[in-house]
Amino acid sequence: MEAKKNTISVLMLPWLAHGHINPFLELAKKLADRNFHIYMCSTPVNLNSIKKRVTEKYSQSIELVELLLPSLPDLPPHYHTTNGLPPHLMNTLKTAFEMAAPKFSRILQTINPDLVIHDYNQPWVADSASSMNIPAVQFPTFSANVVALAIHMSENKEEMFPFPEIYLRQYEMISLKKDIDEAPAKKFPFDEALRRSRDIILVKTCRDIEGKYMDYLSILASKKIVPVGSLVQEPIDRDDHDEEIMQWLDKKEKCSTVFVSFGSEYFLSNEQIHAIAQGLELSKVNFIWVIRFPQGVKISIGDALREGFLERIGERGMVMEGWAPQSTILQHPSIGGFVSHCGWSSFMESKKFGVPIIAMPMHIDQPMNARLVEYLGMGVEAVRDENGKLQSEEIAKVIRKVVVEESGEAVRKKAIELSEKMNMTGDEEIDGVVKELVALCGTND
Repeated sequence: MEAKKNTISVLMLPWLAHGHINPFLELAKKLADRNFHIYMCSTPVNLNSIKKRVTEKYSQSIELVELLLPSLPDLPPHYHTTNGLPPHLMNTLKTAFEMAAPKFSRILQTINPDLVIHDYNQPWVADSASSMNIPAVQFPTFSANVVALAIHMSENKEEMFPFPEIYLRQYEMISLKKDIDEAPAKKFPFDEALRRSRDIILVKTCRDIEGKYMDYLSILASKKIVPVGSLVQEPIDRDDHDEEIMQWLDKKEKCSTVFVSFGSEYFLSNEQIHAIAQGLELSKVNFIWVIRFPQGVKISIGDALREGFLERIGERGMVMEGWAPQSTILQHPSIGGFVSHCGWSSFMESKKFGVPIIAMPMHIDQPMNARLVEYLGMGVEAVRDENGKLQSEEIAKVIRKVVVEESGEAVRKKAIELSEKMNMTGDEEIDGVVKELVALCGTND
């Protein structure tokens, strides 16, 4: 199908992770509502996972475009996504994605869009677009403070980050350096790739919580920073699995339960699972816990948890494997806290629905997001020991403070206050995005 005349056509290319694809899709919907025509490009396995979210309303304005990755050893098509990908294959997936650049160029030539919106550290996208005189705008799905800190650390090694509330602990620095060292060789530094974005950089954030970080990022990148808002995923139709969860939650008192999830890409170690399980047990608070294992790993929930745990918690807890409707659960009246890794999408969902966070960051950008959670007053971090190990007693203490105890009242109130403020602004940010994109394409209203 072809885009309607007098519309702006946009080709989007997110990184192959659900935490990146989901914000791109939500942005696509917002733009489609404003007469843009969107081509969403990703691997078949990823597109198949989002097909049902491109509802009939968007069937004429959002097209899914397949990007076929080259065949590499140990990387069959069902591994062309980070969702469930065994950790040792992450670098192989990144290599395959970069090797698909020529195929993306052919897609670009075929579609010939007015604009390209792409993820971070994909300079080959900007190169292809530039060769066709198509503006390419970068949309890193991280917070503004994380992107600013990354550039600051790479360029101003001797100077302190000007916002002391955002920092990394020693064990987090070691972990981050390991992630960077193990990544495939980058053809382009992150900061240079950002500066290749045409005129503006889109950031998934809101000025009310990250205004000062946006301003500093603008200085560092020499670009205008345009916030796109929270881009929280709209709930989809429930299935039988969802109904079982809702029925279980319906039996719990208001704000009495925590939702426990660490995203679609991080897999807890046995040690971490046992520490969290003991913390939940000690807290005596109701909980729903989603545990994920890499594809191909033959282990059950019962095997992962210590013997007797499920029997001891009884009806107080629900433990499930794989996936759960996160945004639907967070909106339920019985949810009083979110035990979260502080992935940026999870952060935004908590903020939108007014759920305070029990922060347990794992890697990459999550520690900085956890610092922001505490700085804003919408949650409390469960502090680890000096080696970065989780402490069950600390987990239990923070859960009880945030959900039950009087000392956590200020956190609970702040979460609601931030939610009300976010929901009052509506789509103001998207209106600003549209204005910038229209100007960039040289199109008049």
